[in-house]
This record gives sequence, structure tokens and C-alpha cells, in this order.
Amino acid sequence: MNHKGLTTKEAQLLLKKYGPNEIKRTKKVSPVKIFVSQFTSPIILLLIAAAVISFSLGFLPGQEPRTIDTVLILVIVFASGIAGFIQDYKAEKAVAALQKMAQPKARVIRDGKQMEIPSSEVVPGDIVILAAGDVIPADAVILETIKLEVNESSLTGESKAVSKKVGDEVFKNTYVYVGEAIAKVEKTGMQTRIGQIASKLQEIEEEKTPFQDEMAKLSKKLVYLTIGIILVTLVFSVIKYDLYQSLLTSISLAVAAIPEGLPAVVTLSLALGASIMAKENSLVRKLSTVESIGAVDVICTDKTGTITKNEMTVVKLYTNIEMDARRVEFSEEVKQLLLCGGVCNDVEKAGDKYIGDPTEIALLKIAEKYVDDEVKEYSRVDEIPFSSERKMMSVVVKDKRGKLIVYSKGAPEVLIKKCDRIFIDGKIKKMTTKDKRKILQQNKKFASEGLRVLGFAFKGTKSLKNVESKLVWIGLQAMIDPPHPEVKDAIAQCKSAGIRVIMITGDSPITAQAIARQVGLESNGVITGDELKEMNDKELERTLRDNYNIFARVDPFHKLRILEILRKKNRVAMTGDGANDALAIKRADVGIAMGINGTEVAKQASDMILLDDNFATIVTAVKEGRRIFDNIRSFVNYLLTSNTAEVMLVLLATVFLSLKEPILLPVQLLWINLLTDGLPALALGVEPARKDVMKEPPRKKGEPILNKRLMWLIGAIGAKKTGMIFLTFFLALPFGIDAARTTLFTGIILYEFVRIGAIKYMNKQSWLSNKWLLGALFTSIGLQMAILYTPLNKYFHIVPLGVTEWGIITFGVVVGYISAIIITKLIIKYVKG
Repeated sequence: MNHKGLTTKEAQLLLKKYGPNEIKRTKKVSPVKIFVSQFTSPIILLLIAAAVISFSLGFLPGQEPRTIDTVLILVIVFASGIAGFIQDYKAEKAVAALQKMAQPKARVIRDGKQMEIPSSEVVPGDIVILAAGDVIPADAVILETIKLEVNESSLTGESKAVSKKVGDEVFKNTYVYVGEAIAKVEKTGMQTRIGQIASKLQEIEEEKTPFQDEMAKLSKKLVYLTIGIILVTLVFSVIKYDLYQSLLTSISLAVAAIPEGLPAVVTLSLALGASIMAKENSLVRKLSTVESIGAVDVICTDKTGTITKNEMTVVKLYTNIEMDARRVEFSEEVKQLLLCGGVCNDVEKAGDKYIGDPTEIALLKIAEKYVDDEVKEYSRVDEIPFSSERKMMSVVVKDKRGKLIVYSKGAPEVLIKKCDRIFIDGKIKKMTTKDKRKILQQNKKFASEGLRVLGFAFKGTKSLKNVESKLVWIGLQAMIDPPHPEVKDAIAQCKSAGIRVIMITGDSPITAQAIARQVGLESNGVITGDELKEMNDKELERTLRDNYNIFARVDPFHKLRILEILRKKNRVAMTGDGANDALAIKRADVGIAMGINGTEVAKQASDMILLDDNFATIVTAVKEGRRIFDNIRSFVNYLLTSNTAEVMLVLLATVFLSLKEPILLPVQLLWINLLTDGLPALALGVEPARKDVMKEPPRKKGEPILNKRLMWLIGAIGAKKTGMIFLTFFLALPFGIDAARTTLFTGIILYEFVRIGAIKYMNKQSWLSNKWLLGALFTSIGLQMAILYTPLNKYFHIVPLGVTEWGIITFGVVVGYISAIIITKLIIKYVKG
């Protein structure tokens, strides 16, 4: 049947009428909601309460108005809200952009031509083309079908595929398990079956990333600890100071102690990391993947199209003799061999563009070169589609005389079992054991040269039953599929980074080994699917332990078994492209689908899509994941060390010093929190990767951000910093309490920036490696200078500093930096991570 489909103009009008073919979100995150949410956290509400208390106390008898303090607190609250809004809004926009990039495609016929469009642009009346592995883009009625089976588990929960015939309905978000079809779209978007279900349900919240969960738990622990410290501080404050100062100091201390911005900073870092990875051809579909990919210690990869280019060219032919495909010696056998490759083929042509599997494109191209007219004489009657379990495909065609002929192609060792005769010297003869042995030896020879080999067979038939039995063997076609040039170096990087690479392919063992040698993938041997089938789980576990890293002639269920064994002790990234790979992709710690040759169902099951189908891109993503984790650990280190010192300063001073006012006033604590926990902490999130980041083993499974070594660093350097702050205060005290407090106030800010210097030293990074961090530090220092040397100083209860006070601070900076380096070296040496 000839289908012209809609015209482009008709499709545009229908898109306006019915809207995008999308399941609408019930909860859209608007900028206004993001902004308002910044002022609903317990910490911010506490600060607003402090401002209200500050203002209200001014109306009590004997109390002076505290308007300036109130306004300052509210200004700082508003500034914090603006900073939080920018972070959250950027993260939301980054995630939205990634989701848009990950949108599935659909093949439609418009203006009489086949084309690929985003599935959101499919409209009622569109003619869609469906093939194995496609996610069905809309509710539709089947017009034509070839042995179509659809997996409707997303609607029904039933995993068994359902057979479909002409006139049957297929539904949005289900997928084609096997076969092909042409269908007419009836309903799109919220009018589809799945859309109606979705409209009755509240949108499920986005699953929190492991980092967010961990940071939320950490923040809760810090809240409980801080509440205890604040209660102690409040009790001692009330004894020494008035109720107003005591309440305000305690609340300000809570703000200084709790890193309430950490979850937002983590989300923003992950979102920015995901954006960078997308530019490097790794499209992340879930933010948690940014963390997960950096932690993998095993990568299970396909060969074809991932390690190799999947740019197939037929280079060798074999009937009874081997020949170069560029200089074909024509015979009846060669004609049948090329004809079989051209006829038993699902490639579509749109002008000069070939749409289909690269292997089939290579077969069609050589057939067009030599037997193009003959290929066009045949019309397809029936088809038994290729599947990874069968490893072969057959078509029944009718020639111009009306005679039915079966053409089959597939893995040589599979197809040859279906043959009892051979086409040789222009005649059909009985196939002998010697013939089979000779063919399989030739197959082995081609495979050992790194070529991909397919076998071809045919027969005449009078019925559509048992079409794949008693076939006539024709010959072999061998294709070259060279490795990506970057892969060899990428595998070497994996080795130095402690990441094991396992090749899992449906290709022959000899071809797999040949490619492995070319790219430097080491293995103690090759395990085939048949051998794998005979192993129990303990035997497979032992085989994997014995460094067998090549698995050939395997199907997706073998792949799933290997994955389950590996995941017991490892974090595994698994690549896949077919519909049957979806389960393994879904269950892997990081499921990776192919962007060019992957099926839509594989993409939808994945955590990450390789836009260039290149193994080297996975390794680039691992490096980026490790960088992000390092940076998150760095600003956790920075924030918690600084907050620990601030809390200990106020607590110890309140308990042991006899000062008329708190050692740091509430507005000063809030200002320190704004300057040090804001821009510098964010800038740490965009630090470049360490030079040796890919020369270290992956972190252990289950290792938290806040590990033993980091806790020692925070505790030890936090204590050292508390001591330095007190020393600064006492050295400046002879110049008066206001000068001492100002020196202490300014010193804390600079000492916190010294902590960044120590972190960069530990990571072996130059100050010049991150222009954003330098900008953040200079901005913060500039703001501090502005309140020191302008009339603003009276609102912060500080005085301009002289040369002596700056000398004290400089002394503290130098001693603090050197001592931080010494402590860091000792902890790294004696405390394991």
C-alpha cells in the first residue's frame, strides 16, 4: 500500500490544534515558586523571626530602637534568597534542557517521504513507521504489519509481548518487541491511553540523587548537634548578656553552623556537570548518573558501534573461493550471494540517504553496485525478522514470474545448521561434512582478521511454512568495521584508573578477539554464549574472577546474567542498543544506550545516552563524574571546617570569656556566612579535574562523601583554625575591643579563604586553574573592604583597620596556611580514606 501521509502544512495546523504529543507535567516549577521557596526553609524563617524580635524589642520600655540591625538582617536574608534562587533556577533550567535533548524520535511519512521527527511533534493523522525496539509515539491503528509483537507492560504490567494484526490498536509508550508495522495515529498527548491514566495521578516527584539524600541526612545530624550547642550558648549568654543579644547570637550561630545551602549546591554542581557531559556527547538522563558514572569500576561494552565505528564496508566474498569485493569475479554463486544480501534487507532509502542498520547498508550498497536491477525485480511476501536469540533473518519474496523464493542471512555457524544443500559451480548439491568444515574454517579466517562475517542461503518454496529449513548454502560476505581511533587510549586510561573493561558482543569469538587485540583489551580467553549457558552462577563468578573479559555470541539474557554477578561486588556501567538490552541497561548502576544506533526503548531505559556511540566518550564521562565528586567533597570540606571554627569560637568565648557583648555580633556572623558560604563555595564546584584523577582506583562501593579521612581533616583543621582565631583576637585586644573584634571579624573571612588554598594544595591545583574561584574570592574581599572603609562600618559595629591589625591578620594567614598543609599531610599519611 502506498502511503503519502500528511503534508508539512497539515501537520503544522494539527499541531496547533491538538498541541504537543506530551504527557503534561501536573506540577510545573515556575521561577516565582523557586524564589518563594528560598524563604520557607527553617533557617531563613528563623532569621526572619530574629528580625521581627529585633524590631519588636525596640518598643519595650527602656529599650532603644533597633531598626538598623533589623534592616541589616532582612537585607542579608534577601541576599541569601537571591543567591539560592539563582542556584536553583540554573539547576532547573539545566535539567529541563537535558530532558529536551533526551526526547525520543519517531519515523513518519510526510509529503510522501519518510523522515525522523521529535515524538512531541507527532499529530493525529500521521503515518508512523514502527520497527523492533521503537517506542510507539502515540495511540495508533495498524495499517500494515509483518509479525508484529508489542510489549505493553508499561500499560498492563504484563511482560509477555502481544501479537498485533492489521486493524489492531497500539498505544503510546509501549514498544515494538519484534516485527515491523505501518500505523495511523489516532490520539496524541493527554488524549492517549497513558495520558488519561497520567491525568488521574499526581506527578511522581523526581527521585532524589544519592548526593542529595546523603547531604540531607548530614544536614539533619548537624541541625541536632547545633541545637545542642546553641542551647548551651543561649544558657551562658543569658547569664552574661541581655535577652535580645542572647537570642540573636544563638539564632545567628545556628545560621553559621548549618550548611543549609549544601543540597542546592550539590544539585547545581550535578546539573552543571551534566551540561558539560552533554557537550562531550554524553547525554545524562538522570542527575544521579553524574555521580554514579564517576564511581564505576567495571564497564561492560558492546563491540559493534561502541568499540568499533559501525561503518561497515563489504571487503571479502566467499562462495567456493575467496575474493576481494572490489574486484569481483562474477559467477552464478556470486550473483546469488549479492542478490541475497540485497533482497534480505530492511534498509530504506530517502534520496541518497540510507536509513537502517549499518551492516545491512553495506550489503545493500554492494548489491546495488553489481545486481541492482535484479534486486528490484523481487517483491516481499513475508518476513521472519532478525532477533538476537535467533541470530538470523529470512524473507519470502516473489520474482517477476510469480515464483516464491526464501532468502536468509545470519551468523554462519547458526545458518549453516539450517542448510542441507550447497550452491556450487552453478548447481545445487548435497552439503557434506567436508563442505561445512571448509566454510567454517573460512569464517574463522575472516573473523581472525577482525572482519564481521555473515552467511547467506536461499531456496524455492511453495508455502509460507517451515521456510527456514532445508536451505541451500550460498556463501559468506565479510565486512570491515574498524575501531574508533580514540578507543585504544581510552582503554589504557581505564586500566590506569582501576576500571575493568569487559567486551560483550553477539559477534564471533575470533572477531571479538581480533578487535580486542587491536584496542589493547586484555583477557585470559573468550567465553561464548553456549559455554555461558552451561555454567552455573558460581562457575560464571569464578570465570569473571579469572579475568575473562571477552564474551562472544551472547544474547541479552546472557548479558543480564553477567551483570547480576558483577553487581554483587562492583559498580557496573552497561552499554546496549537493542530492545532486549533494556532490562540489563535498567538494572545496571549506570545504563548506557547508543544515541545513533540505539533503539528508543533502550534509550528510555538508560541513565545516559552516547550521542556518538563511542566507547571513549564513556571514559570522558567517568573523568567528569570523578571531577564532580572531588569538587563536592572539596566544598563539603571547606564549608564544614569553616562552620566548625565559627561555632567553637562563639561557644568557647561565651562560656570562658568575660566580654560585655558576644565576641562576634549577630550581624557580623550573618555577614561572614554570606561572604564565605556563597560565591567561593559555588566556585569550588567548577574546579577543573585533577591531573591524576584517572590514575587512581575508583572509590569503594558505599563510600560516603564524608569519609573517615575527611572527618579527621574537618575536626583537626577546624580546631587549629579556632585556635588561630582566638590568637588573632588576643593579639589585637590591646588596641581596644572594637579593633580586636574587627580584626577577628576580617581575619575569619581571610582564614576561610586560606582553607581553600590548603584544599587546592591537597588537590595539586594552581590558583590560576579556576578563574571563577579567583573572581569569587576577590568579590568577597572587595565587599569586606567596602564595609571596613566606608560609612557602612558603623552598621556592622566595626572600625577601619590599621597597619598593625593587618600585620596580625597576615601573620595568621601565613601560620594558618603552613599549619593546614602540615596537618593535611599528616592525616593523608596516617588516616585511610
